[in-house]
Amino acid sequence: MNVLPSRPWAALPADAARNTLGVLTDIDDTLTTDGAITADALQALEALRAAGLPVIAITGRPMGWSEPFARTWPIDAIVAENGAVSLFREGGGLQVEYAQNEATRAANADRLRRAAERVLREVPAATLARDSAGRVTDIAIDHSEFAQLAAAKIDEVLRVMREEGMHATVSSIHINGWFGDHDKRSGARWIVQRLLARDIETERERWVYVGDSTNDQLMFGHFPLSVGVANLLQFAEQLSVWPAYLTTGERGAGFAEVAQRLLDQRRPA
Repeated sequence: MNVLPSRPWAALPADAARNTLGVLTDIDDTLTTDGAITADALQALEALRAAGLPVIAITGRPMGWSEPFARTWPIDAIVAENGAVSLFREGGGLQVEYAQNEATRAANADRLRRAAERVLREVPAATLARDSAGRVTDIAIDHSEFAQLAAAKIDEVLRVMREEGMHATVSSIHINGWFGDHDKRSGARWIVQRLLARDIETERERWVYVGDSTNDQLMFGHFPLSVGVANLLQFAEQLSVWPAYLTTGERGAGFAEVAQRLLDQRRPA
């Protein structure tokens, strides 16, 4: 691809940066680098909080994995399992809320187990993600975190999941499948209303979304101020929806670049 459809993040107009209401971000390979949050990304989160800009992480990672980070990172919330679970600090403790009621989650539990068994049976190279024990509403197959799964095998996993009636997406590390209509976009809408009493749909031109993979395309297409960190380019051949902007830095350094541009335009001259 000789001409990228995304503009450099540095080209973001100053007034758009100044008018931003908050930041929505993926976690893996967007906030984190090699599985851990780096000092520059953590400092960026702290600086955004100090400037009064809320930051909400929206991830395919499970509720159990997300819990310690929801407690300790300087963010307003984590929406886990692709829009199914929200975790946020309130009333002196960590609150966990679900997009699906308890009866629905219970009814889906057996369906999830059977779907996982079918994937493992029909795609012998597939393995469950190591964080599966913390999952409540979905299943995840590892393709790049601790195991390697060829592109053809990823397609086979997606086929099985979709034949089971699941929604299925591919992140930079996992293939996620779930039952229900929730997704990253509905999760963003839900948590912004819940925490900030704001309607993100009427203000979506003023929210930044940052991501790194093919499963961020729904958000890239929905938010005019969408940003891909530079490592998104490794998925260039699989992308049909590009973000409006691209950073020069990869992973956590790219997120820090996003924060810096927003903060520079909010400081007094």
